[in-house]
Amino acid sequence: MQKDDSINVRGTELLICGTDPVTGFFRDGFCNTRDADQGSHTVCAIMTDEFLAFSKYVGNDLSTPRPQYGFVGLKAGDSWCLCATRFLQAHHEGCAPKVHLEATHQRALEIVPIEVLEENAV
Repeated sequence: MQKDDSINVRGTELLICGTDPVTGFFRDGFCNTRDADQGSHTVCAIMTDEFLAFSKYVGNDLSTPRPQYGFVGLKAGDSWCLCATRFLQAHHEGCAPKVHLEATHQRALEIVPIEVLEENAV
């Protein structure tokens, strides 16, 4: 699968988001994307207990391990490539996690305004 250019929201080289657990649409640790990534897993976020509870409440349980899929479950402090729409939803609800701008793919800007990302930046 061909990836889009690895450019972050600052217009520079995309940095790695997380490898423990390994994140990303391509499961390479980067928030790279392509057109087939319908969820736009492009926002590199640091998980919080508050966000994980919110995500579970709205139907996407990221904290429960799913060994059958090789998913260990996330905990506060883990870095994860979030769907841009879920991040924006959490922002509107007041529970957005912090964001690594240099590891957030530029395609996140198609959904999330740069000002929102900057407001939540580490």
